[in-house]
Amino acid sequence: MKSAFKGLMLAAGLALAGLAPAAAQQAAPAPAASPTAAVEASGPVTTPGATAIGNSTATTDRVPVAAPAAPTLALDGAPRLTAQPGIGQPTDGLMTIQPQVTKNGERAHWFHDRILFPLITIVSLLVLVLLVYVMVRYRQARNPVPSKTSHNTFIEVVWTLVPVLILVAIAVPSIGLLSAQFKPAPSGAVTLKAIGNQWYWSYQYPDHGGIEITANMLKEQSQVAAGERARTDADGPRLLAVDNRIVLPVGVPIRLITTANDVIHSWAMPAFWIKLDAVPGRLNETSFTIDKPGLYFGQCSELCGARHAFMPIAVEAVSPAQFAAWIRAKGGTMPTPGQASAAAIPQPGADTSAAANADAAATDNATGPVENATVAPTTSPQGATGNPGGTGDTGR
Repeated sequence: MKSAFKGLMLAAGLALAGLAPAAAQQAAPAPAASPTAAVEASGPVTTPGATAIGNSTATTDRVPVAAPAAPTLALDGAPRLTAQPGIGQPTDGLMTIQPQVTKNGERAHWFHDRILFPLITIVSLLVLVLLVYVMVRYRQARNPVPSKTSHNTFIEVVWTLVPVLILVAIAVPSIGLLSAQFKPAPSGAVTLKAIGNQWYWSYQYPDHGGIEITANMLKEQSQVAAGERARTDADGPRLLAVDNRIVLPVGVPIRLITTANDVIHSWAMPAFWIKLDAVPGRLNETSFTIDKPGLYFGQCSELCGARHAFMPIAVEAVSPAQFAAWIRAKGGTMPTPGQASAAAIPQPGADTSAAANADAAATDNATGPVENATVAPTTSPQGATGNPGGTGDTGR
């Protein structure tokens, strides 16, 4: 009886202890607060291996578990940057060149709109007026007896000098623009190596840990198999969206190096005013600087085979901080600021090229390492002709 009474008293005490916090909360309701504030009020949470953000909570309490694989992707894996109409892509009804985001592109755009287009218009109208005048003035009905004038010195001098002056006027800005396009990149530039393949692009970042990326065109929903990723509007326009975009920093010089593994391709980005051929066994180089962040599209512009039209290019131009985060997310490293590039960039097919190293690694994995040992030559028990006392290897 005494033990039963003790058990009853212990149960009542536990029940009262459990109801006390709830009664206190009902008596003094706390104002609504955000989840972050609630965590901060309870003090910092110590999680092994987690680093604090600012002076509040641990990383694991603020960042979702399903974090994106790269800073250029949203939490659901979709690309953060989406295509903007009229920017970095073809536009229906557009009559002019795409808006340019590099200094060379702006210079070329100005040259086209202010010099070439007016000059072409004036020359075309002049030739049209002259043709109409000749057809009307010297038609047979009005001029039954043709003129016997053999030449006119003044006219011949004019139509010789005027074209020369026009060509000189065009050549001066053209040569300056051409020189600016192939100006060597300064020290500290980001090196991007674009390699053309039939029919896709592969990229390397030699100065950032040798990151390699392969970019293939995304197919439409009706063209993919079950479980295969298809293009969405967030990826970009049809025939221009890729599964892996190239990321480059804004305001930092870019050194573009192109080559190819099979036939001649061409890396063309209209918004950058860049078109550089990719030739097998050759490294072509140019440089540019992107002035505005955004998403830009291009294509291979050299006939390279049956699927030439399915080699798109997509470039995300982001801030240098985002670019550095993307490099680290890809497993690369950032070089020393201001230091000249010391990375070796071999041509395709060279002994130190990526393809040669991959082939050698595949061979080693399939056959195992080759022992570097001297093997004694085998001897033949058959006597040599004219030397009955020796072996077939005598005299080797």
